[in-house]
Amino acid sequence: MIRFNDVSFSYEHGEGFAVQNISTHIGRGEFVGIIGPSGAGKSTLLSMINGVIPHFHKGDFYGEVLVCGKDTVESTCGEISHHVGSVFQDPEAQIVSMVVEDEIAFGLENFGIPADEIETRMAEALKMAGIEHLRRQSTTALSGGQKQRVTIAAAIALRPEILVLDEPTSQLDPVGSRQVFRTLKRLNQEYGITILIVEQKVLLLSEFCSRFMVMDKGRIIMDGPIRQVLEHNDKLLELGINCPRVVTLTKLLQDASLYSGGYPVDVDEAESVIRKIMEETHDQYQESELSVQ
Repeated sequence: MIRFNDVSFSYEHGEGFAVQNISTHIGRGEFVGIIGPSGAGKSTLLSMINGVIPHFHKGDFYGEVLVCGKDTVESTCGEISHHVGSVFQDPEAQIVSMVVEDEIAFGLENFGIPADEIETRMAEALKMAGIEHLRRQSTTALSGGQKQRVTIAAAIALRPEILVLDEPTSQLDPVGSRQVFRTLKRLNQEYGITILIVEQKVLLLSEFCSRFMVMDKGRIIMDGPIRQVLEHNDKLLELGINCPRVVTLTKLLQDASLYSGGYPVDVDEAESVIRKIMEETHDQYQESELSVQ
């Protein structure tokens, strides 16, 4: 779906490369979380996928980015938008209509979609985002999480194969954040949409994504399955990335020689690990008591 071939980019009037020597690929249906410290190049990476770079942000571009087989330099943003939907940090910056259904219809009308198909796509997008009940609501009356799901619905109404999101939960509380991630997981699992998301909430990413890319100073320094990347929690902490508490707890248990298995990625898995340790410790205690007797 997406391929970077030795890609580097420096912004016009910027200092140094924002991303450098990136070579990677993302397959169809992957759900990828992108993490790293501020200034690591995460947002730049997304902007190279949806064509914002180099068509809106000018600078020195080297290498090749292919999206669904199309070179993003040779394709227009309009052409790329038929494959890639984008959702940004602040839903207020994307919402242009006063009513939810008008917001979703806005992009479709700009794409020249026939009126009867607009209705079909709108109903489908509302259902996929889980906000059918908000169709005729005023956008100004929605919560932050609801607004973000409206922007997601507007993006998927265009039927993209890829959805890129840049810190979509940065302004949301834990409940709103989880609602957005559940929506994304559903889109990924039920509809096969390839998703790339830049996010600071590593626990949520650990629960919902299948792959992590870790960036620092414009480079991808780690890339792999969630558990594999979390094993390098010391390196993540060095970068200022807060690992999930379940990972920190597991590391302490490993250091105390109480656990030698893989890292849990959510609270339920951590609970299972702790219960197993307690059961084993209890059994060992009973055996030692019997031997003493």
